[in-house]
Amino acid sequence: MLEGAMNCSILKRAQDKELVEIQIHNLRDYSLDKHHRVDDYPFGGEAGMVMQIEPIDNIISLLKSQRSYDEVIFTSPDGERFDQKMANRMSSFENIIILCGHYKGIDYRIREHLITKEISIGDYVLTGGELAAAIITDAIVRLIPGAIGDEQSALSDSFQDNLLAPPVYTRPAEYKGWKVPDILLSGHEAKIDEWKLKQAIARTKLLRPDLLEDK
Repeated sequence: MLEGAMNCSILKRAQDKELVEIQIHNLRDYSLDKHHRVDDYPFGGEAGMVMQIEPIDNIISLLKSQRSYDEVIFTSPDGERFDQKMANRMSSFENIIILCGHYKGIDYRIREHLITKEISIGDYVLTGGELAAAIITDAIVRLIPGAIGDEQSALSDSFQDNLLAPPVYTRPAEYKGWKVPDILLSGHEAKIDEWKLKQAIARTKLLRPDLLEDK
């Protein structure tokens, strides 16, 4: 699942340009169990399986012996909500580890002693943390200078400056009688910028007024 996500589009190009290095580690490779198990039944009789502390400690300890890390992240429904501000901040980090949860969860001692930050991508539960890790990675890497051909494109995305992005259009200027706003065809840069800002504010007030309350 992760190999597919990490080797497409901007993530692949960023790696090809050596702007970022992404390594995927299989926890089973760090299990000392003869069957390479990484999970076991929970103490207390609750249903489901729990990821064991030993293989996770083994890989995190190995990685930390090789380099320093800004954060050791665990993807969790009860973590801090991931947003654009967090992505912006993390795009300047040198190294991060993202641990993907699975099954019923992970041995809580991992969260107490090995994890420095827990992140949630929303108030819902996934089968595993792989998709969440891919989303976090994509949001961070696209902000690294050079990852996107036009760096200004990322700066005008939704949630930058707590605003949703304004509408965008392309050719043809008219289709089935549906026309592109005249201002965008005027060539008047200052007035176009003013229109875009007004549109961004209006859309934010309509669709996500909570963003304006945070400003």
